Amino acid sequence: MSKFSKDLVEALKDIVFDCNWQNVGHVSQFESMKCYKFYSLDEVDQDILLIRDSNKSFFAIDSRCSHEGGPLEQGDIEELGEKLLVICPWHSFDFNLKDGSSSTGLKQQTYETRIVNDILYINTPMSISLNKQSNIDEKTEELSEKLDKCLVLNESGEDSLCFWAVRILQTCDPHEKARLTNEVAEKWMSGEICQIGFKNPPDQPKRPEHLTVIDPAKIRRGKGGTLASRVALLHSLANIEQWAMDLSWDIIARFSDFRFSNGSSLPKEFFSDFVKVAQDESKHFVLLDKRLNELGSHFGALAVHNGLWESATTTKFNFLSRLAIVHMVHEARGLDVHPQTRLRFANQNDSESVKLLDILYEDEITHVAAGIKWFQYTCQQNNLSVIETFQEMVKKYFKGYLKPPFDTKGRSIAGMTEEWYMPLIKPGQCV
Repeated sequence: MSKFSKDLVEALKDIVFDCNWQNVGHVSQFESMKCYKFYSLDEVDQDILLIRDSNKSFFAIDSRCSHEGGPLEQGDIEELGEKLLVICPWHSFDFNLKDGSSSTGLKQQTYETRIVNDILYINTPMSISLNKQSNIDEKTEELSEKLDKCLVLNESGEDSLCFWAVRILQTCDPHEKARLTNEVAEKWMSGEICQIGFKNPPDQPKRPEHLTVIDPAKIRRGKGGTLASRVALLHSLANIEQWAMDLSWDIIARFSDFRFSNGSSLPKEFFSDFVKVAQDESKHFVLLDKRLNELGSHFGALAVHNGLWESATTTKFNFLSRLAIVHMVHEARGLDVHPQTRLRFANQNDSESVKLLDILYEDEITHVAAGIKWFQYTCQQNNLSVIETFQEMVKKYFKGYLKPPFDTKGRSIAGMTEEWYMPLIKPGQCV
């Protein structure tokens, strides 16, 4: 038997005995483009990118950025020396296609590829296909929409918290939104506004007509190495804080009539906690916009995206899922990215922005704590296992796995120890 034949036999043995190798087709199928997307048939949004370099080598990597889930298939592919990088189109995070490493400190899951007898294989436990399969139950979605339209309650007047929550959600100008948020928060805390009330929130908060809102994939963010890059990062954070204000008011209005299994309603303390979160987010927006002005820019100078609201839409019928995804998973992710974001500004001696980022970080820990507090309270009222229920909510309502690195210190201070989230990372992924 020739050496070539022996090598072929050994390679085929590896493929056969490792059941995770997926036959994706003849290599000639992947010559017309540099990038191909394989959809997972087992997990929602656990898709894989196959990328071919100029030497006709193939690399496989998770399609969603481990930072905030950006679509890497819409990013640039760049060669930097001997490194082949894919650049996230949302915030310009770079990932080495060979090992998933990034200059930002994040890590992206990669998959081994192999060509045997001109057949390309990807080593993944998931079943994958070039054809997308919809996992949405359209009848259930249609029924939910009908039920939502049929739910009619008496709406309250101007003396209620929900009236003002909806008023703020319908306020276009972010500066006026922040001003109103602070004013209503002060009135609620002083007792001038004392009724919770009820008022249907809008499907999505309003935005100014002059604000350029584009697809998240088209947002370009720098790495903090230049003034323009730092401005872009601060502008992106200001946009997040604007949405965070709205998300706080939305959970107040949308779930004001929520009832536990025993028929009791949410205590007033819940509303006070999220009014405080909304007020913090308004403070953050004002501080970020002030810093943008100091750097010669302003909020609205750059395009923004509304990708964060997707989670609000997904969880609008389920109180526990809203707490888990928006106020725990996303808020905690803000803690995770803080160290690297802070370092970018510190490396450019931008001490004022560093101080501002530290203020945001300290406040966000309390926001994660608020989400955990009321998630635990709701589970206890409904006789549910807290951590097990959280993990079920994430698997059902969050796109993909949770991705390291994690800010274990900040998460722990908020009350989210590793037992909450470590089982939700991809099996075999390094932390």
